[in-house]
Amino acid sequence: MRIIAGKYRRRKLHTNPGNTTRPMLDRAKVILFDRIRDWLPGARVADLFCGTGTLGLESLSRGAERAVFAERDHKAHELLRQNVATLGAESQSLCWRVDLSRCSFQPKGDIAWTPYHVIFFDPPYKDAESIAPGDQWYRALQRLGRPHLSEPGALLIVRTSRESHPQLPAIWEPREELEVASMRIVIARRTDAVADDSLGDPVAEPDAEPHTDT
Repeated sequence: MRIIAGKYRRRKLHTNPGNTTRPMLDRAKVILFDRIRDWLPGARVADLFCGTGTLGLESLSRGAERAVFAERDHKAHELLRQNVATLGAESQSLCWRVDLSRCSFQPKGDIAWTPYHVIFFDPPYKDAESIAPGDQWYRALQRLGRPHLSEPGALLIVRTSRESHPQLPAIWEPREELEVASMRIVIARRTDAVADDSLGDPVAEPDAEPHTDT
């Protein structure tokens, strides 16, 4: 895998072998980032289920201010940190090894990582098929709509299999769907509505410190 455009253009990235993660291929990245490029300069980005960080690092390359990378798999997280170090992007990156089903999405530290302007949400396909009211990832998307986690008008990019049709909480208004090869990419914007706080938070993982495992 490689960075497509920007200051890290053509720099190669480590990827996790096997089926643990699904890095987005170059053609799909070109199509997606052509759609969202104007949102990236100066943006705070969340790359959730990030694998080895290809989407968040592409965002940093194209002018994003900083990025939170969240990934549970140990090997992928190690390779993510290697990629960040290879690009010299440590000061702009927070690498968070976390179970996203038990996550507050609110890291701590000296730098203001939130609220996010752009959120990549890329759960395993088998989980993404069930995104609907009552599902844990539906509730996660509700939490991400809270004012301290996302700006009004923030972009949410959800990747699923082409056969899936995820149902998003009302606070995320779908604007465009892309079908590329075997995947569906939903681009949504956060509305000005108040996020539903009635569900409360999960039993959250400890908040992350910059560049440390949790």
